[in-house]
Amino acid sequence: MSRMVGTVVRGIRTPIIKEGDDLVNIVVDSIIRASKDGEFTLRDRDVVGITESLLARAQGNYVTIEEIANDINSKFDGDIAVLFPILSRNRFSIVLKGIALTGKKVYLFLNYPSDEVGNCLMDIDKMDDLNIDISSDMLTEEKYRKFFGNNVSHPFTGVDYVEYYKSLGIDNNIEIVLCNDPKKALKYSKDIIVANIHESERTKKILQKAGADKVLGLDQILDKPIGESGFNPEYGLLGSNTATEDKVKLFPRDSKDFVDKVQQNLKDKTGKHIEVMVYGDGAFKDPKGKIWELADPVVSPGFTDGLKGTPNEIKIKYIADTEFVGLNTEEMTEKMKEKIRQKGENLLNKKESLGTTPRQLTDLLGSLCDLTSGSGDKGTPVVLVQGYFDNYATE
Repeated sequence: MSRMVGTVVRGIRTPIIKEGDDLVNIVVDSIIRASKDGEFTLRDRDVVGITESLLARAQGNYVTIEEIANDINSKFDGDIAVLFPILSRNRFSIVLKGIALTGKKVYLFLNYPSDEVGNCLMDIDKMDDLNIDISSDMLTEEKYRKFFGNNVSHPFTGVDYVEYYKSLGIDNNIEIVLCNDPKKALKYSKDIIVANIHESERTKKILQKAGADKVLGLDQILDKPIGESGFNPEYGLLGSNTATEDKVKLFPRDSKDFVDKVQQNLKDKTGKHIEVMVYGDGAFKDPKGKIWELADPVVSPGFTDGLKGTPNEIKIKYIADTEFVGLNTEEMTEKMKEKIRQKGENLLNKKESLGTTPRQLTDLLGSLCDLTSGSGDKGTPVVLVQGYFDNYATE
């Protein structure tokens, strides 16, 4: 008989993780205990997701604002322009504190009308009424206040981010400019820190071509340790989160090595071949708030080899409405199952896959895990996904 249940997702509770914990064994033991308590059986090709913060905390991968300042001062001599960070107390405010602590003059350029992930700085309708050209017009703080007032609050957090970011300066060393053309920052400084996430490489190329002296991304700050500090050789400060008022947690290191160890440990203890990934933010957008969730540089910094690639699926409703139209329910069911069993290994650009989106498996699974674990007090930083690789023909 065909299985009547497809994909099942379970949040798995773990102990509170601290620096130095044996996270491989904690994760595996938590999953096995949950399987016994929850009366479910682990299967081959299940997927285990572990939130990136769990791994980073176990690694002790933290840096202070003093360490951020020291690294920047070792790489830049004079005043700096900082381009296009997202508007976030959690993601960028402590990093900005570290930048301000350098004692340099900081020219902070903000995208408008919203940042890279959709956090808005102004009333868009009013911006249109004022005939502001977002491709070329540059707004100083004075112009911004003249046009939009002295209390422009974020619709969800209630924070005036221009005022808030300005307040993080030392001796008023942060000057804010609203602008979308990176080349205009060169009028203020030829030394640039590129702070956007997903468009950083493009922004760097534009600046280098336009004559900047030194251009570094946040991924190149704390890419090596400062003394005994944390670091990330691939992502630097990208993907960092506030830990305390003067410390951030970095994106985890060595994620691939970690997931391979978890996979092997699960195999040793259960006999099952289970895929494993580290996940951060999901890759989805809030349709009402217009905010793209993905503030991390990637959804998954590490995953086992079985999670490479994209889904290879046919669109059931398309086949039902074209090839199998007119069949009764029983005939259509059997024909559909046979169609799925006989599908090729690569359906890209085939009519059978019309309407399916070829997103990376890790982006889809990471989004599912992120929505399941949440970011608050659920206490389930490990997620077990079962049946994800099943289909309508799976018995």
